Amino acid sequence: MSRSRTLVLAVAVLLVLAGGAVLWRPATPDAPPAAPSPASAPKDTAVRAAPAAAPMAPPPGQKVTAELLPPPPGYVGSEKCGECHDGEHAAWREDWHARALSEATPEYVVGDFDNAHYKGDSSEAWMISQDAHYAMRTKGPGGALGAYPVHWVVGGKRMQDPVTMMPDGRWQVLPIYYHVTGKGEWVDYSESKQGVLTPDHPFFWANWQRNSQHSCLDCHVTGLNTRYDRGSHKWSTGFADAGVACESCHGPGARHVETQLTKDIIQPSKLPPQQALAVCAQCHGPHRTLFPLLDAAHRYQPGKRYEDYYLPMVVLLGNQRSGDFFEDGRPKTSSFEYQALTQSRCYLQGGATCLTCHTAPHAEHADNEIKQPKHLAKGMTVGSASCQGCHAKEAAEGSRHTHHTSAEARDCVACHMPPTVSGVLDHFADHAIDVPVPRNTVKHGIPNACNACHTHEKASPEAMAESLEKWWPNAKQRQARRMRLADAIAVKTAADSRGPLEQVLADRKEAPALRGVAAQLLAQRFRKEAVPALKAALATATDPGLRSDLAEALSLTGTRDVVDVLAPLLKDKSLWVRQAAAIPLAGVGDPRGVSALETLAHQPESEGLTMPHVMLGQLALRRGDLATGIQELERSLDMQPYNAEVLVVLADVYARQGDLPRAKERLEEALRFDSQHRGARQRLEFLRRGRGPGR
Repeated sequence: MSRSRTLVLAVAVLLVLAGGAVLWRPATPDAPPAAPSPASAPKDTAVRAAPAAAPMAPPPGQKVTAELLPPPPGYVGSEKCGECHDGEHAAWREDWHARALSEATPEYVVGDFDNAHYKGDSSEAWMISQDAHYAMRTKGPGGALGAYPVHWVVGGKRMQDPVTMMPDGRWQVLPIYYHVTGKGEWVDYSESKQGVLTPDHPFFWANWQRNSQHSCLDCHVTGLNTRYDRGSHKWSTGFADAGVACESCHGPGARHVETQLTKDIIQPSKLPPQQALAVCAQCHGPHRTLFPLLDAAHRYQPGKRYEDYYLPMVVLLGNQRSGDFFEDGRPKTSSFEYQALTQSRCYLQGGATCLTCHTAPHAEHADNEIKQPKHLAKGMTVGSASCQGCHAKEAAEGSRHTHHTSAEARDCVACHMPPTVSGVLDHFADHAIDVPVPRNTVKHGIPNACNACHTHEKASPEAMAESLEKWWPNAKQRQARRMRLADAIAVKTAADSRGPLEQVLADRKEAPALRGVAAQLLAQRFRKEAVPALKAALATATDPGLRSDLAEALSLTGTRDVVDVLAPLLKDKSLWVRQAAAIPLAGVGDPRGVSALETLAHQPESEGLTMPHVMLGQLALRRGDLATGIQELERSLDMQPYNAEVLVVLADVYARQGDLPRAKERLEEALRFDSQHRGARQRLEFLRRGRGPGR
């Protein structure tokens, strides 16, 4: 096999093995709890068919906080903060950040649990309560009805999600949510996004994709500490506070409590802009994490640099396309505010951060933590008040700038932050803060601000484009940027996208994350033809995330001459970049890459990275050193036990050694985290028939 082809295969294999870090799959849960005694008949809260079976009363509730682990070292909890900062603490308690996660008590539960009934296309549930304890009776693993206690609830501002704690310690998000801002009714949000959900579907509520330890709690609690015992297959979890509390934004407070010195606590408003932005970005933008979920010691803390812990997810999830973005790279799903803001001119040229418009949860603010202005100019809304700080001229022009007379249409937000972003069955403002581009609506189906209001037949996107050209001729340059991005990123224009992709990649004024997307798409679509543009971009790239994307893109091209281009990146300051360069180099047997992986796997600052251990294990297996291969792969699973691909590889190794019981254990463990893993199922079936995998 040629070295260039080996390079591509090495990267492809590692993308699959790394999948557990980004793409989550279902687990096989424990059996549902036994059904308790019958209760009265339900009442319907959804306009659906009548209930199929009578609900059962929930089991007696238990106080769950006694079962929690302590938080990581340094956290003291918000009650301790409130001893000195009672005013801020009281104000925070009234904010929705404090309600990101709450115990399921009457104070916090907003849904109707008075024998309410919901029936969807594939789900059915009865919401029931007894003595201020709540439960949901619904289908569990295998399709049998069971009553699941509601121990916690997530949110409550727009949607409230009930969470149950399973016997093995997993926290699973139950299937039916209460839609607060809709009609005040129960809904199956996952079914609305994923379609029919059977018990073997990855997004069925009892499966790994709906496990809150890996997909919710990191942003819905403060000071998360979660562990998994590989021997007993049990989870344990704890935190400093349920909800987004003081130490989520100010960092662990133990040292400050001890010294009472301001230097020993983080004040986001006094941080450099990038570090202040990171405080919000840790939750307001899905990301890849450098270190795995269970590594509390390497978890981001306020005051640290975002890029030392995260890379934002933009358009791509590994080598797959995300459905959360429009074709021009703007997020179309809520919770991606960081990805949107960092591609705006307000951020790229004006240096705007979240704190430009928003304030702390405990400070005086309008809805959605918008800053409450001291003086509101005539015709300005609270939501647009922050705009006039940089755009005083446009604000003063009023209708001469907007060309609209109604108050709603003269609002900055209406045209530059339209509600085209969706999530939890609601609509949200677009934080990319750009100009309308109706021509992208015509060509790429991307919504525009004009047609968000103008929906009548004559208000076609083409007509809106003509009006924009007449009223705001200077907007053409900003529109051209969005059209170029769409032509570059869109799937339907992929065959002709090389030019736009190279232009985006070469534009040093463009958002680094979007340049990174262009780099990866260029390599995926055009392979060796992409190399010159990738090399040129790498020569001037200052953003570590972009350098990491370029390293991965270069390795995907499969050309021989990229090896010497990647080698200098082994000394990069960023762990992301060093790892991204070391993996493909080691994969083709370059000793520089192997040495770099050894260093990453054993130095204190990086030994918690899983991928160096996985790659070293693979290399050892390749040369026939099974003992070292097993050691490295098992070490990676100690850090990231839910990586089903590694579990299957280990099962094969144990089977080759004749250790069929251990092979069976690893396959069963793989199916706990990915019940549909085809390879694991096939191998396990071989073992059950008395044959080893591959025999």
